[in-house]
Order: sequence, then C-alpha cells, then structure tokens
Amino acid sequence: MSSQGRASVICVLICVGVFSAAFLAEGAERLILGTTTSTADSGLLDAILPDFEDRFGVDVEVLAVGTGQALEMGRRGDVDVLLVHARTLEDTFVEEGYATDRYDVMYNDFIVVGPLADPAGIAGFALAADAFRQLSRWESPFASRGDNSGTNIMERQIWTCIDLSPNVHDAWYVSLGQGMAATLVYANETGAYALTDRGTFLARLEV
Repeated sequence: MSSQGRASVICVLICVGVFSAAFLAEGAERLILGTTTSTADSGLLDAILPDFEDRFGVDVEVLAVGTGQALEMGRRGDVDVLLVHARTLEDTFVEEGYATDRYDVMYNDFIVVGPLADPAGIAGFALAADAFRQLSRWESPFASRGDNSGTNIMERQIWTCIDLSPNVHDAWYVSLGQGMAATLVYANETGAYALTDRGTFLARLEV
C-alpha cells in the first residue's frame, strides 16, 4: 500500500507524572496502561516497556483500545496511565476533573494509504482533505476504523472539513469497528484506501 496525503496529529500521555509517582510510591507490582491500538500496533511499547519494567520492578499490563474507550476506562478508574491521541477529548477529560494535566510525549502523523495502482489518482495530493474529496467523487473503496479512536475521530474531522459525511449506507464506505492493524489488513486485501497513523503503517510494512 502506498502513502499519500497527510494531516498532523499529536500523541499525548495524560498525567503520566502524577499517576506514575503515586503508583510507585505505593510499592505496587503492576501498572495498568490504557492506550490506543495504533500505539500498540506501532511496536513502540515492545521497545520501551521491558526497560521500564526492569528499572522500576513492575509489570505493565497494556489495554489497547480506541482513544474514546481508553478515556472511558480512565473515567472509571480502570487504568493507572493513559497514552492516547485525540486532543479535544483529552482536554475535556482534564476539564472534567479526571486528570490534573496532560503532557506531550511524542509526535506521529496521519497518512492516506491505498493500492499501489492508485485507481483514484490521489498520489499527487498534498492534503488529506483533497484526497478524501477525490475518493468520495470516485466512490473509491474506503476502510474506516469506525471505532471512535483518535484516528477515527481525525477521519471524521477531515470529512467534516470538506462538508461530506459518508456512512455505512454508502456502498464504497466500510466502517469496520477494528483497530489500525486490522483495518490496514482489510484495506490491503480488498484494495481499499484508509487513513492510518504513519507509525503503524511502517510497522506493518515489516510484517
């Protein structure tokens, strides 16, 4: 699959300082991290968690879901730390009193990917919005995560930006309710386009 237009996104860690300090002070042996499937699928956690666990003598349990679901787990107190990427939802989370602050920890970006043959002809577009408009015009197959994740929220924002709102009633638009890796597999197998974070896309290229 080839990457095309792009839009920026920021990945943030909510209250990692506060929650981690409290966790370690209590001498607990397990830390529950609520994060996104995009983060898990990127391979980042596999690279950094072993050293963290060795250094602090804790086991980290990772719950990878969409950003919306991860934040709901935070509201219920089911996780100790959140690593998500949907700034508007994060700000609301803090404003509601579920966290005292949010911290930027890394950057990722979104790209539009699709078949190498690029039947919709979007390879020359610099903006994801222009690519989306072209996909809609040609009714090119599009695989949406459809899971209220940060990526899914960004996708909906792009459609709104160009005054379009494709849905499951459109034959060319498929809402999967799946994580990023599964969505990329579906898009690859069916020749569909999709919006993905670059980290997961690059990780899947190595599989």
